[in-house]
Amino acid sequence: HYTSGKIEVIDFIEDQKLGFCLGNTVKYVARAGKKDPSKLLEDLNKAKWYLEREIQSVIDQKQEL
Repeated sequence: HYTSGKIEVIDFIEDQKLGFCLGNTVKYVARAGKKDPSKLLEDLNKAKWYLEREIQSVIDQKQEL
């Protein structure tokens, strides 16, 4: 479940310098349901949680300016 396609997800995340929250968003989307198909929705919800956290961080940073 770690390699799907031609590259590992971590290599893409590092290459794009996505940081923790966006990196985890990509990781959970890319791997969703592959390790355990019964956990597809759980994986997608984890991706959503990390994306929402990143969005809130961007909002908070703008409010500090």
